[in-house]
Amino acid sequence: MYVIKHTDAPITSMSGIRHTTLAGSGQGLRQLSVWQQSVQPGGATPPHRHDCEEVVLCTGGQGELRIDNRETHGFGPGSTVIIPRNVLHQIASVGTEDLQFVAIFSTTPVEAYFPDGGFIELPWAS
Repeated sequence: MYVIKHTDAPITSMSGIRHTTLAGSGQGLRQLSVWQQSVQPGGATPPHRHDCEEVVLCTGGQGELRIDNRETHGFGPGSTVIIPRNVLHQIASVGTEDLQFVAIFSTTPVEAYFPDGGFIELPWAS
């Protein structure tokens, strides 16, 4: 499969996060996942980590990257956020409109883990 219309991809939600998998194992990839997400104002992903690298391209809204409960970095449209493998992080929407971004992962499927190492059951296919 070479061309996928974003409007044809299923939308899933989790705690104020709207998610669409644009490409991943379900589309025949073996080493890459691409997600599109929006986070409502005041919402955030749970603190988590992945056993892969992640790159986030912000397309709208204002965000905050929280690293290991020690560092905070603001970002907005036109920003690229780079998250190394196994770094504990959280992405929060801190503006008055939805934070919108595309996330690219160096693996598929993507697995997420809580700070205590517990597996996060994601409600979408990656």
